Amino acid sequence: MPIDVTLTPEIEAGLRDGKALVALESTIITHGMPWPDNHSMATNVEAIIRHEGALPATIALIDGVLHIGLEEASREQLAKTENAMKLSRADLAFAMAAKATGGTTVAATMMAAASVGIGVFATGGIGGVHRGAGQTFDISADLDELARSPLTVVCAGAKAILDLPKTLEALETRGVPVVAFGQDELPAFWSRQSGLEAPLRLDTVETIGDFITIRKELARMGHGGVLICNPVPASNEIPLEVMTLHIETALAQAAQAKVSGKDATPYLLAKIVELTSGESLKTNIALVENNARLAAKIAIDLAKRNEKPRIGFM
Repeated sequence: MPIDVTLTPEIEAGLRDGKALVALESTIITHGMPWPDNHSMATNVEAIIRHEGALPATIALIDGVLHIGLEEASREQLAKTENAMKLSRADLAFAMAAKATGGTTVAATMMAAASVGIGVFATGGIGGVHRGAGQTFDISADLDELARSPLTVVCAGAKAILDLPKTLEALETRGVPVVAFGQDELPAFWSRQSGLEAPLRLDTVETIGDFITIRKELARMGHGGVLICNPVPASNEIPLEVMTLHIETALAQAAQAKVSGKDATPYLLAKIVELTSGESLKTNIALVENNARLAAKIAIDLAKRNEKPRIGFM
């Protein structure tokens, strides 16, 4: 049975010509906020990447077809879809066979992007080791995908609702470099600080490009992805001590409601939006935009180094 995948003409040409491309996930559209705010946010993030000189490639599943890049009509259709699936590596094939519509998580987006040769991916925050994972074994597939797929992933750190020290340990075990951009401390999604020292630090797009280029030369040794942790702009952050209180409240309410598994993150993020009177959503949008800018600059730097990706899927 053939895999139903479509690339927009722009993305196909960009891959062929070695242009700078930036992959974007789509769960932020399907599960991040309601219509029409989700569509406005996605449109604006794509515009930011174009303004920097790169091409945005939002990845999503629509009616069983895996889209690499979305035309305006498809993006609007996705944003209006109710009860869209949340798709990770484990259930992407099932959803394709069922002709379903869904947003791709970090893991599924990385898998699809790497398969067609897109090397840079911008997101908000990655998943990781959930609090209490010693009992629940709730660990995001994002971590294994980072170890598997050779993408440069720009984020604002792991989502602060997670167990950040254990997430760092899990990334180290998997051989994933964690690089803080422009600071020594690991950012914590809504907050610039986490109280944790970042394993690595780089301060410019050019030094990031040097690092990624050398890792590609070592690709025959089986290297996977690189995680660039880009702190949210200071003017948009919510201080760690404030967010800690909100997170603890949200976690307690999730436990009382017996929310777990892949439903936990959307529940917690929505609850935190409520607890912060919408401020966390504003910060979330700001950090995604900030990550898109940095990812576009990295993609352009790599394209100038004549990194020509291949075309093809799986």
